[in-house]
Amino acid sequence: MKDKAITLNDIASRLNVSTVTVSKALRNHPDISPATTKLIKKVAEELGYTPNIMARNLSARKSNTIGVVIPKIAHFFFGSIIEHIYNVAFEHNYEIILTVSQENPEREKRHIHTLLAMKVDGIIISITQETCNYEIFDMVKRREIPIVFIDRIPQIEKINSVAVNDHQGSFKAIEHAIKLGYRKIGHLAGYTNINIGRDRKQGFIDAMNSYGIEINSDWIIEGGFGEKYGYDAFMRLYHQKNLPDLLLTVTYPVALGVYIAAAEVGLKIPDDIDIICFGNAEVQNFLSPPLSCIDQPTKLLSEASMDLIMKSIKEPDETETKNIIIDTQLILRGTCISFNKKN
Repeated sequence: MKDKAITLNDIASRLNVSTVTVSKALRNHPDISPATTKLIKKVAEELGYTPNIMARNLSARKSNTIGVVIPKIAHFFFGSIIEHIYNVAFEHNYEIILTVSQENPEREKRHIHTLLAMKVDGIIISITQETCNYEIFDMVKRREIPIVFIDRIPQIEKINSVAVNDHQGSFKAIEHAIKLGYRKIGHLAGYTNINIGRDRKQGFIDAMNSYGIEINSDWIIEGGFGEKYGYDAFMRLYHQKNLPDLLLTVTYPVALGVYIAAAEVGLKIPDDIDIICFGNAEVQNFLSPPLSCIDQPTKLLSEASMDLIMKSIKEPDETETKNIIIDTQLILRGTCISFNKKN
């Protein structure tokens, strides 16, 4: 038989106090003495009391919860983002309600509606690679719920956002490769309808143009951000017998797809084709060879997004928006460290 949920009345009856006193004590209200608060909390724990968060949210102005919407969770970048957001939220005595859109705009929209129904105090979101309808975000703004976009930013005016300098990162990587001696360079780009794909591709193009290196349009393939896209794009170039000497991939999962495809056709990295990617993950140290990359500092991204959302929650009348851009860093491991000349 299912146990009956313990209520404030049960605690109040046990101690012969009012439910108001119990409620205030559990919220550390200054009206209640420290000794009484301690006693009430002790009895609440003994009885197995757990607060009804949903009911509290309906009656309180603040729920002390922040909703987070990310495209994927089985991904080092987003996993690291979530971990750091949790750490900062804990310091602010906030809970995180995590949802995962799985790169599906309809699921993303549904998650946002659910978070609004749960009365979250704010939302941090990284949009899907296919999100192009922004009406849901306009609705969030009209409801005056603070929202911060992280990494993937929609083209909407007057929004708070935090991202890395994607253009700078790609530019620095290609500049490094050119200085090593590479000239035949390709780019496995993401979807350019989204800022990370668009800006990383433009950084590649601008670096090539800055050094007067001819761009082969056949070596720029737009597609996605995952392993399958990297595998398919590499195989397309391979079967066309049209491989560049070096590939810059839009994400490290795309690079993993290239590693798998290259091994399948008997090509060695970096001897037969070299590679550098956008995004850093621990697994890259264990690849053969270890994968060089443009690092996105997830801790800084997460802390900045939490600072923005907390400020928006605490200062609801503040109308100034902020778009924070964080610099990247080139991390060299076992790829793109020397020019492998082809005969």
